[in-house]
Amino acid sequence: MTSSTALWYASRATGVVALILLTVVFAAGIGISRQVRIPGLPRFAVTDLHRNLSLLAVAFVAVHVISAVLDTFVSIPVLSAVIPFASGYERFWLGLGAVCFDLMLAMIVTSLVRGRLNRHAWLAVHLTAYLSWPVAFLHSIYSSGDLRHGVLLELSLGCAAIVGAAVTWRLVSVARRLPRAQRVAAQLAAAQLAAAQTTRTLPPRTAR
Repeated sequence: MTSSTALWYASRATGVVALILLTVVFAAGIGISRQVRIPGLPRFAVTDLHRNLSLLAVAFVAVHVISAVLDTFVSIPVLSAVIPFASGYERFWLGLGAVCFDLMLAMIVTSLVRGRLNRHAWLAVHLTAYLSWPVAFLHSIYSSGDLRHGVLLELSLGCAAIVGAAVTWRLVSVARRLPRAQRVAAQLAAAQLAAAQTTRTLPPRTAR
């Protein structure tokens, strides 16, 4: 590595670290939504860990973007960091990176002002931000060839496996709870029907 390639290496390295952090944040977010506990940590500490990892991921993404823009090997406009598909170099794949960055910024900003937002509005933005991982993954794989061979390919596949396992676990846990919810609803409906039939069959009260 020389002074002329330092920014290139910095951009690639911070991009890889950001992908790893986003993977951990994604999986941790699913775990928190299912009230998963980490041994030795109270629930509020798990939530704080998730938030701090999210901020750290944003910091690495910011360094990744800045180093890529400052690198003179290719010309990447500054505005292309936040305006998708504004770069003439690798327009689509760099555009996906801008989409990921915008989603992360929306998640961070709305989390900071959560107390002033409607809960449903905050939740909608927060759930949309989960799209940042698959978008970031595609950006990482196709914007350069670094993650398409060797150890970095294995690392990217490992990240994909973690996210896939987390999503599968979430879907299975929801599917297991669905029949129980349906049984409860059926039992309540049956109880209401029985109560209505009992009321109809009771003899009318006579006035004293």
